[in-house]
Amino acid sequence: MDAMRGARRLLWLGPGVVLMAGPCWAHDADAAEKLVEENKCNKCHTVERKKDGPAFRDIAAKYRDETDAEDKLTHHVTAGEMVKFPDGHQEKHKKVKAASPEETKNLVAWIRALPGGTKY
Repeated sequence: MDAMRGARRLLWLGPGVVLMAGPCWAHDADAAEKLVEENKCNKCHTVERKKDGPAFRDIAAKYRDETDAEDKLTHHVTAGEMVKFPDGHQEKHKKVKAASPEETKNLVAWIRALPGGTKY
C-alpha cells in the first residue's frame, strides 16, 4: 500500500495520449462501507453531506494534499480524541473497531479516494 500512496493512475489511450486520473489508493469499498455501518459512523457522517460530523468527501478534500493524511486519519478513527459538535458540546470520537490494522487502512484509503468534497 505504501507504494501506492500518492500515486496517480495512468491510462494509455494510444500514441501520445495518456490521461492521469486522480490520486488512487487501493481499497475495497464494500469492506470499508461495511465497517462504517458496523461502527455506526453514519450516525454523524455520510459520504455526501455534513451531519454532526463532516461528510466523508469533505474529509477527503481536507486531507487530499497532505503527505501525512493516512497517519492523521488513522489516528482520528482509532484514538478517541475529542471532537466538537455543531451545538458546541464536545465528546470523544468513537473508536473504529476493526478486526485488523489492514481493515482500518482500507477504511482510510476509501475515505481518501472519495472524489469531490469541500475544504472548510
